[in-house]
Amino acid sequence: MATNKHAIIRFQALDKCFRNTGKKYFMEDLIEACNQAIYDFSGSDDGVKKRQIYDDLRFMESEAGYSIELERHKDGKRVYYRYADPNSSINSQPLNESEAEQLKEALFTLSRFKGLPQFTWIEEMVTRLESSFFLVSDKKGIIQFEQNEFLVGLEYISELYHAIAYEKVLDIKYQGFKQDAPVNYIVHPQFLKQYNNRWFLFVLQDETEQITNLSLDRIIEIKEVDKAYKNNITDFDELFEDVVGVSIPNNEEPVKVKLKVEPSLRPYILSKPIHGSQRLIDKEDFVLELEVYINYELTSLLMSFGEGIEVIEPAGLRQTIKEKAEGILNKYL
Repeated sequence: MATNKHAIIRFQALDKCFRNTGKKYFMEDLIEACNQAIYDFSGSDDGVKKRQIYDDLRFMESEAGYSIELERHKDGKRVYYRYADPNSSINSQPLNESEAEQLKEALFTLSRFKGLPQFTWIEEMVTRLESSFFLVSDKKGIIQFEQNEFLVGLEYISELYHAIAYEKVLDIKYQGFKQDAPVNYIVHPQFLKQYNNRWFLFVLQDETEQITNLSLDRIIEIKEVDKAYKNNITDFDELFEDVVGVSIPNNEEPVKVKLKVEPSLRPYILSKPIHGSQRLIDKEDFVLELEVYINYELTSLLMSFGEGIEVIEPAGLRQTIKEKAEGILNKYL
């Protein structure tokens, strides 16, 4: 199979030549057309030779390729090439076995995203490919993503995604962990984000016009509301640059956090930074500096490292960690 560099570009260039009944394409013309297409695509002037084009023709005519019907017409001592049917094209043909196998491999990889409703169509597509091309799969799973398919609230992802895309106002019945009873919120959905294996919906509240987040596993019911949608101007990608997790404190700004890391934890922290802003400011004592919002997720993450990390600054965060550590210690006295 002709899978060498620029093969697809050559096949497309040859396809155009074979479809053009207004010109006779001899071998030198086919070579020129392929070289021009490669140059237009990559700027490379490394031309192909006659032998390569012959190999391409054999592949395009084979069952492993496109099974094209190519005619060779003599014009004196020379030969020009043309499709037997001028309406033929490699782009209008069904998938061949090779292409189907490649597509199936891609679908197989995608199918590892278990638990997400929007990927349920993949199993049906793989079954159709196997039926059409007799591609029987005996593959075992070779990769697992961190996705809990039994997580409550996953069934809402598709509906919420479309509500954001098509700018729909929603009435969401919701009961947070600290709420004694469900509450209905009229919201303008803006953004979906996953953190720590949970999904969160960021919304513009209809009454207060403030941005807040709702955990999908606490949603009870969703109804569409016939109301004008309000589009918030927040750039969420930029917003989360300074956040660990999903909680953004109101009326606060990111602060510099200094952390002293014990030797046993240093390789781990270097290979998996706590935050994108992390930088080493003291090599001798191994002190890191982050610039982030102080929120619940940051506090929880720092505590998960136990005695491996000491908060140096700011004083408020250091005091919070100290009080929580003392509370844990008191449980075991």
